[in-house]
Amino acid sequence: MKLRVCVIGKPKLLYAKAGVEEYLKRLQRYTKLELLYLKEGTPAQEGQRLLEASAGYKRIVLDEHGQMPDTLALRARLEAWEMGEKGVAFLIGGADGHSQTVRDEADWLLSLSKLTLQHELALVVLLEQLYRVETLKRGEPYHR
Repeated sequence: MKLRVCVIGKPKLLYAKAGVEEYLKRLQRYTKLELLYLKEGTPAQEGQRLLEASAGYKRIVLDEHGQMPDTLALRARLEAWEMGEKGVAFLIGGADGHSQTVRDEADWLLSLSKLTLQHELALVVLLEQLYRVETLKRGEPYHR
């Protein structure tokens, strides 16, 4: 299954850039993952860009009000969608979060934490969890 991560803006913080690069490098051994950086703008413009970039995919919208699964539940959800789906797109909004339009178009609202995460950090955490899911699927020792 193809994974697409659509995020508003490119990481500017050095630690976030390094984390993104590290997990993209690790993930490319396991799955096809496409990372799309989209232009910042008003919440409505950002929402439109996210929806256009994720058209045809199952949409997982990262939102502080979403469900907070553990890694095993995330794995199960992604595996359930592997059959018959073009792919899954994860949508990460900009500094102001998502518009209601984006939330309404979500197939799943996902929260990575009860804490509000800065969107660059959320991207790193998401990529790490996707890597962890891939190692779990293959029975590798990374997941503990």
